[in-house]
Amino acid sequence: MEESKINPYFVLAVGVISVSTSAIFVKLSSAPSGVIAFYRLLFSVLLMLPIFLTKYVSEFRHITKKDWFFSAIAGVLLAFHFILWFESLNYTSVASSTVLVTLQPLFAFVGTYFFFKEKSSSMAIISGIIAIAGSVLISWGDFRISGNALIGDLLALIACALITAYLLFGQDVRKRLSLITYTFVVYFMSSITLLIYVLAAGQPLFPYPKQDWVCFILLALIPNLLGHTLFNWSIKWLSTSTISMAILFEPVGAAILAYYLLEENVVWTQVLGGLIVIGGILLFVMSERKKAKLNRIVEK
Repeated sequence: MEESKINPYFVLAVGVISVSTSAIFVKLSSAPSGVIAFYRLLFSVLLMLPIFLTKYVSEFRHITKKDWFFSAIAGVLLAFHFILWFESLNYTSVASSTVLVTLQPLFAFVGTYFFFKEKSSSMAIISGIIAIAGSVLISWGDFRISGNALIGDLLALIACALITAYLLFGQDVRKRLSLITYTFVVYFMSSITLLIYVLAAGQPLFPYPKQDWVCFILLALIPNLLGHTLFNWSIKWLSTSTISMAILFEPVGAAILAYYLLEENVVWTQVLGGLIVIGGILLFVMSERKKAKLNRIVEK
């Protein structure tokens, strides 16, 4: 495989920091979860449209049926990921929901093995367990195994599985399609899926206060175009397991932003959990880079 001229780990870090803002904007909006998700994807498509039409529309002719199918599935998976995750925020705490929705390594290690025959090293698995333990510690005081909170926790966990599947489909398609074309197709399919869902659920598309529209646009610009789009770029150079591990930093970023922007308290368990997550991620990155270096030596 060709090597990227830009450090993919740096790009991934920017993406993770960007998606950390997602829960903040969702919490600041008063719109239903489906509507928030729809406008997030719709504005993303509209912002990408000029670039796509001027430079990448010709690539449409070369997309295979398999890539169309996989991209469409990825779009649907992304749509329902947002629906279930945003809906979970109505039942459980932001901390619990964000932690559960970022436990992607649990699914990614299994998915990359069965779909791409990627074997994770013992160090990668250990670092994954460490990072997941840190994520759980961040929201330890918020987990409630009863009533509506349990519904919210389950919705967040399903949303976690869906986003991992979305990345797995992208890992295959991004080897053949450009970043802009793949991302545009996925976001377009996702916005159509969300529009159907919103209309079927009877959720009004308007009117909403000015603050909600600002949140919709910021969700499109920051966690989508700077977050998920950078994940789509990274997936060409890094595995789904690596990206899923990095996304475990999202609860840490969300907690920091909530402290400064929403004036939410940060307790010692969140600080300790954040440090454990960062330690686990660093161990994983080092093990992956060591494996990649060994692979290059073998190839030579």
